[in-house]
Amino acid sequence: MNDPSMRLASRLADPADRPTLERLWLMFRHDMSEFDGVTPAPDGTFRSDRLHSAFTDADYAPYLLTSGEFPVGLALVRGLTGPTRVLNSFFVVRGVRRTGIGLRAAQEVVATYPGPWAVAFQQRNSSAVRFWRRVAAEIAGEAWTEERRAVPGRPDLPPDSWISFTAPAGGQD
Repeated sequence: MNDPSMRLASRLADPADRPTLERLWLMFRHDMSEFDGVTPAPDGTFRSDRLHSAFTDADYAPYLLTSGEFPVGLALVRGLTGPTRVLNSFFVVRGVRRTGIGLRAAQEVVATYPGPWAVAFQQRNSSAVRFWRRVAAEIAGEAWTEERRAVPGRPDLPPDSWISFTAPAGGQD
């Protein structure tokens, strides 16, 4: 791929995309295992209830991120039926990180649903800290907040950091 950031597409995934998202999910969960200590199941897979919900629950929406014909990431949005959308899971393959594709993908997905948003990440993941603060600033300027919250059901983990902002109607300026 010559310039992957120039050919980004983020689109709502359909059932035919599910196998691709399942493979991307394995890569995402592998990356996250560095921060949450979760290991694969005996069959080599990771728990995928969020991915399953993204395809079956009206409160979720799964997005496939592509560059040309190549899958380069995923985004799972939840909270579609509530007041605040949550970017529940977000992943870009390592080969296209730091090209601008992740920022553009996050902006495109968020712009689809104007209004309040929240994103959680682990403070130990310094790349995620920088990335999500930049996303919030690009979308909301200085009008975003960050707070720490305990991880539900995981007292063994440090609190998550949560960034909250409001996506303007009409997309990015």
